[in-house]
Amino acid sequence: MTAAATTPHQAWIDALQAELDALEAALLRGDAPGVEQASAAMQAVLQQAPRTPAFADPESALRRGALSAAQRFAQLRQAVLRANAINQRAVGSLLPEQALERQPTYGRMVKPSSLRGAGRGFLTA
Repeated sequence: MTAAATTPHQAWIDALQAELDALEAALLRGDAPGVEQASAAMQAVLQQAPRTPAFADPESALRRGALSAAQRFAQLRQAVLRANAINQRAVGSLLPEQALERQPTYGRMVKPSSLRGAGRGFLTA
């Protein structure tokens, strides 16, 4: 494969990493609208994933980059879930009546039974 053939794939990986950077920065700032905007922007980049057999090749830079981005997103998601659980416990201890009204940080866009596989999720703040 030539360097010219890998350039569009690398551009997509770079865009995905940039959106992960934006999401991480918004999470660290505690910027709820920024988190939602970065999550939506990352979803848009994911929908533009190149349709190529390179994803099936374990040695391809595209596959390695996508797996790296997926691992990073999973780590961010776990950090958000942990922080949310801590916050929910604190709210439940201090204000039990408000604990029942809170929505989870990580929700499903569709019922899991309507999709094959893991389903689609989204972050809210």
